[in-house]
Amino acid sequence: MRLSDWFLTTEERDNPHSVIDARGASKAAWTEGNHVSLLIHGEAYFSRLLEELSALVQGDQVCIFDWRSDGDERLSSGGPTLRSSVIDACGRGVDVRGLIWRSHSDRFAFSAKQNRRFAVEVARAGGQALLDERVRRSGSHHQKAVILRHPSSAGRDIAFVGGIDLCHGRRDNERHHGDDQAITLDERYGARPPWHDLQLEVRGPAITDLDVTFRERWQDPAPLNHAGLARSWATRVLARSRIAGELPCALAGPPVCGGHAVQVLRTYPARRPRYPFAPSGERSIARAFAKAVRRARRLIYIEDQYFWSIEVAEILAHALRQQPELQLIIVVPRFPDKDGRLSGPPSRLAQARSLAVVKAAGGSRVGVYDVQNEQGIPIYVHAKVCVIDDVWVTVGSDNFNRRSWTHDSELSCAVIDSEIDLREPRDPAGLGDGSRKFARDLRLSLWAEHLGYSRDDPALLALTGATQLWEAAARTRDSGTQTDDGAYRSSARVRAHVVAPVAHAARPWACVVYRTIFDPDGRPIAMRLKRRF
Repeated sequence: MRLSDWFLTTEERDNPHSVIDARGASKAAWTEGNHVSLLIHGEAYFSRLLEELSALVQGDQVCIFDWRSDGDERLSSGGPTLRSSVIDACGRGVDVRGLIWRSHSDRFAFSAKQNRRFAVEVARAGGQALLDERVRRSGSHHQKAVILRHPSSAGRDIAFVGGIDLCHGRRDNERHHGDDQAITLDERYGARPPWHDLQLEVRGPAITDLDVTFRERWQDPAPLNHAGLARSWATRVLARSRIAGELPCALAGPPVCGGHAVQVLRTYPARRPRYPFAPSGERSIARAFAKAVRRARRLIYIEDQYFWSIEVAEILAHALRQQPELQLIIVVPRFPDKDGRLSGPPSRLAQARSLAVVKAAGGSRVGVYDVQNEQGIPIYVHAKVCVIDDVWVTVGSDNFNRRSWTHDSELSCAVIDSEIDLREPRDPAGLGDGSRKFARDLRLSLWAEHLGYSRDDPALLALTGATQLWEAAARTRDSGTQTDDGAYRSSARVRAHVVAPVAHAARPWACVVYRTIFDPDGRPIAMRLKRRF
């Protein structure tokens, strides 16, 4: 296969700086020779992160991107916290740097205090974590990744990239009983909300591209804060990180270690002052998704926290109209995380309209579901993942909405495995790309959990009839009846997703709030007018 048929080429990327490394050398638009592992659920990710942090020695380097960081979050049950793990690393002579979103006020259910506290703790231990607000007003730094470098042993370099923050609520597992250090969501998720998420573990040359992303943000000369002298002074005193310290010299890239091609994708808004590395912003996440969807023939599988953007829905709807055998399956949370009188209507209205667009284009070829645990408690789906035709995978921090594609900073990896899965169907799309092992393994793992099948069950392999498979599983869960083949799959977790209606009187204001606050547009004006990314 030609990777350029799936990945963005250098010419197609909107930001030429994204293919220049930290030493100014030209780089390819993607890297080959990587090894990527899948970490489903926060418990698996935190366990691996703890293992790697504990093995760091003097001179090693840690770079953290995070939207929310809770220093007291335990990385294992009854084990060390994030704070103690980082402080111990600093004490061993490890160079620890963090780019933590400054965050909006805790009065609005954000995490300003927690992030500031973690930045102070890192600084006191000898590291440096910047409270970074170098985004548009009302925007956020939403990238979630940790990079660990070993100058004396580049083959041990590793990065974790995906949708999991280093904070409360994320350390759940396949049983979905929630993190014992819980966060507060809508009351229907219970006192200890079940949480579904995933992260990638990356080794190989792609780490250089991730390192460049960290360095670009770290060295951005714009002021760290939007506000005036009062808040700038408070940030300087409390975080002790007003000025970014000089980074160590860029390291040589890690050696080839596997068969995965990885493309590092990003979002940055158009901002004043401009990003030096993205003068008009960057929307490679949106462009990559749109390109991959155009090549889809049999199945697009999405897990997303929101799915409430018409722009995303229209890209999928066009593909469904063009390809009569294409199926679309979407898994979302049953309820918004905040579903109050003011917070609920904008998100529910936008999601209902987006789902209506894809259903009008695909009819019965579109299935939308949510999931629950064995106790019937809804699972909050925080994952941001897409699998197309068992070939192309993307996992990252970006949701499938306009905010993530244009307004906030985001970080994602698209992955294509060089190894073909020889189980049938070997080439489901019929384009000669085969069925790639990593993409299929990811899909089978997620479907086995949600549908209550064994991961090796042949019923999961076929892409033809996928929507019927999910519909049968949801019907079994809802009614307690047998499936068409006579089997009773009581462990199925899926239910057909139903969006609670929004009162007609609330729709006008909900629409305005959605477009201006929930899902703003960070594109340059000319690009907005042309409806392009």
